[in-house]
Amino acid sequence: MPSEFSFLAPPYDAALMTALLALNNAHAEELSYKTEEGFADLLARASFVRAVEGGRALLVGFDETCDYDNDNFRWLKARFPRFNYIDRVVVSGAARGQGLARQLYGLIAEATRKDGRERLVCEINLEPPNPASDKFHEALGFKPIGQRQLAGSAKIVRYWARELNG
Repeated sequence: MPSEFSFLAPPYDAALMTALLALNNAHAEELSYKTEEGFADLLARASFVRAVEGGRALLVGFDETCDYDNDNFRWLKARFPRFNYIDRVVVSGAARGQGLARQLYGLIAEATRKDGRERLVCEINLEPPNPASDKFHEALGFKPIGQRQLAGSAKIVRYWARELNG
């Protein structure tokens, strides 16, 4: 089914950057709060970024060659030689239920295969739980591969992978 939305790669104009930063920060508990400068730096370091026009949705990914100072990324990099790490995916409340997250995951999976990478990886909060995200990832073929408690926090994350061979 064709999408009625446009999926945009950077660079983004100021209005879209403002909308995407607001979308990110509205979900800071799951994604982590970013300043304007920190958000621009995150997108600049990423190997894969797609946004939906109007700031309706965003996916940010990093392949194993990226310079990204993130404990979850390092945990995954220590275990896998070639991958795309989905650092964040977020869809605005007004755009939920329209298949945007699934379409964004399809785009990064296609790019991952094209680049000869073997898997998509991510983490999802285990504590506090995020059952909707668990269900979404399971439906896309992701499987749990490990977990850990984040340093200095009660937060526990579970790591997930989707093999793309074949």
